[in-house]
Amino acid sequence: MSKASFVSCIFLVILLFSQAHAEKPKIGTYELKRGNFQVKLTNFGATIMSFVVPDKNGNLADIVLGYDSVKDYKNDTTYFGALVGRVANRIGEAKFSLDGKTYHLPANDGNNTLHGGPKGYSQVVWNVASHREDGHITFTHVSPDNDQGFPGKLEVSVTYAFFQTNKFIVMMEAKPIDKATPVNLAQHTYWNLRGHNSGDILSHTIQLFGSKITPVNDQLIPTGQFMEVKGTPYDFQEPKEIGSQIHDLPSGYDINYVLDKNHSKHFNRVAVVKDSVSGRKMELWSNQPGVQFYSSNMLKNEKGKDGAIYRKYAAIALETQGFPDSVNHPDFPSQIVKPGEIYKHFMVYRFTAE
Repeated sequence: MSKASFVSCIFLVILLFSQAHAEKPKIGTYELKRGNFQVKLTNFGATIMSFVVPDKNGNLADIVLGYDSVKDYKNDTTYFGALVGRVANRIGEAKFSLDGKTYHLPANDGNNTLHGGPKGYSQVVWNVASHREDGHITFTHVSPDNDQGFPGKLEVSVTYAFFQTNKFIVMMEAKPIDKATPVNLAQHTYWNLRGHNSGDILSHTIQLFGSKITPVNDQLIPTGQFMEVKGTPYDFQEPKEIGSQIHDLPSGYDINYVLDKNHSKHFNRVAVVKDSVSGRKMELWSNQPGVQFYSSNMLKNEKGKDGAIYRKYAAIALETQGFPDSVNHPDFPSQIVKPGEIYKHFMVYRFTAE
């Protein structure tokens, strides 16, 4: 089955199970297993809690940062593994205008709104619409009108699924019911291919398939311009170590890359990440125009799983997305979705070891 056909099948599953349950959902944990790959998730924030994969010698390790207990995610400020929205990333000055009306949002990142606001989708309990341990899990959520200041009722779903043993797919869908609204969902897992408790990722190599970035001001809000990465510390068009020029930047990487059209009409190749010690390699494709490359600059002695202490540069996040603050930049790809339209966002991961 082709990737596009598989995605279509999963979207059919989402449509069949997308109605929210009448009863308030309870918080639980769930597993997906395929061969010696294993993922643990919770419906609190539709969160990936652990992701176990083999290295070049067949040894298993959990390669995502997180916490031991679901209750720890309730006070989380890192967004470990969460599904974030209604609008991921930042909205400048916590406001935007749509159809002649200005919407004011709660500011939770200085004067700006980050990842949907203080009670965004990472802080809600999602319904479990469908779960098969050897295949997939689908979480659904109904976001009401004026949720965190955003207009209109929105039905949201995310499916996590194995496609073959070493391929993992994330599919996000949203349907506005009664008003046009901005939608920009993102999956916010932190990856360390050597193991979540193995130290920093500065020696990992990364190749990013974006020749431009959207530069930002001192509050990490895009200026509206585009900048070529060639000849700058942001240039990962060819593989190189993440730490090779990271100290030339104020604090590390936290920037949106404009993805090049490089694969097919359905997918953009996003990134290839490798760790030379474990031999693990992670490849990522998506249908979104951008990816936020974040080198966990803000982690500071965060108490994680198995007694681990996560420090600065402990992992990377690769958040495929629409461009940050698009609602305030007409030249950026629009994030506005109208009733009758369906927002679809998918990510395809492939894990190997050599």
